[in-house]
Amino acid sequence: MPIITHDIYIEAPVEVCFDLARNVDIHMQTTASTNERAVSGRTSGYMEKGEEVTWEAVHFGIRQRLTAKIIHMEKPHIFVDVMVSGAFHSFRHTHKFIKLGAGTVMKDHFEYKSPLGILGNIADFLFLKKYMTRLLTVRAQELKRLAESESGRAQY
Repeated sequence: MPIITHDIYIEAPVEVCFDLARNVDIHMQTTASTNERAVSGRTSGYMEKGEEVTWEAVHFGIRQRLTAKIIHMEKPHIFVDVMVSGAFHSFRHTHKFIKLGAGTVMKDHFEYKSPLGILGNIADFLFLKKYMTRLLTVRAQELKRLAESESGRAQY
């Protein structure tokens, strides 16, 4: 099961980072490269424990849908979402927010299992893990940019 971890320091309070990361509207903004949009469940605003959202996006030239559910939340330090349905066999994404000085360390821990057995394992090795790492990294950088902007702090 591939595991992707990513840490980024953000010069903004924990509460700001936490709220930006669980905001559906901001998620769509930070994943614009894949045309990601919420099509059912929670389609706007802040995700809460127990809520689901179905995302539609284009990956590898194919329009796909994936439904995720928030299964754990301790505001403003952690939330965990898991795939309910979608292209993966399974995934679990843990988002942690740790106060450090005047800022926050945002930690992503993403575990997934590809479908199709050995073919999925080959896809992981050849391109999928690198692709998913890039998606998480770009999203984290965008969240950092938003959180550190004056408008980001004032708005959220």
